[in-house]
Amino acid sequence: MLFSIIAAIYDVKRNIVPNLLTYGLLFFGLISNLFLSLISNNLKFILASFISMVITNAVTYMLWKLNMWGGGDVKLFTAIATVIPSGLNIGFLNIFPQLSIYPFAFSVVINSILISFPFLVIFLCYLIIKNEVFMGKIDFFVNVFNMESLKYIINSTMNRLILVKDLEEGMIINDFYFNNAYIIELLNETDGNLAVYRAKDNKDFKYYFKSQNGGGITNREMWQLKIMNAQNIISDSISIKIAFPFTPAILFGLIVAIFYGDVMMLFVKNLYLVI
Repeated sequence: MLFSIIAAIYDVKRNIVPNLLTYGLLFFGLISNLFLSLISNNLKFILASFISMVITNAVTYMLWKLNMWGGGDVKLFTAIATVIPSGLNIGFLNIFPQLSIYPFAFSVVINSILISFPFLVIFLCYLIIKNEVFMGKIDFFVNVFNMESLKYIINSTMNRLILVKDLEEGMIINDFYFNNAYIIELLNETDGNLAVYRAKDNKDFKYYFKSQNGGGITNREMWQLKIMNAQNIISDSISIKIAFPFTPAILFGLIVAIFYGDVMMLFVKNLYLVI
């Protein structure tokens, strides 16, 4: 919980979860479960820790590829899975969580997704107020559920134009249009998260590049873009997506999983009672 609190603070303030934090927690999980196996003379603790780590990383990595969250969130889920492989039953607190048959980390994942919805609504409302989206645009406010209005809200709140020199690792790049084919060669050298596409819908440009998923640009890509800007290969400004800080939801999902259990199990239990 302490590691998750620190990760949430970093994510909210800097929009990144440090690798040192997640890898530190993962290392702690392996060492602590190895210690439990040694003092109990039972391999189940370290085996469960390792298996939970591998399975959770594989599943959350696939969800990362679907743009559900960033790479730091995947590492945090994996680290949590390593520390706590199976469900908890805290008898001395007289608490009986709704335990599931799958690894504990999956309960954290499910809880986090369910809990994230109110966070996302609050976050979006904050951006709308901060950017004064409806200021002088009463028609958008009245027709807020119109498709054009929704597109305008998303473009006005979830995207931001910044200077290339202010780029940071993990930022998600929007479509950046260009004609210089040399840029393609430079980006291919980084072998990161940026991908180049042909600009079929824009007659003024031949190509554009953007982040492939929610993981954002790597440290190498960040420096490559800054060097390209310093050499006047690309312009000074670039558009980025404002990422939703998911780590606070992971923190609350973890707390709920520890002291209550899997929220999904509550729905299953109620459905079973109804049937």
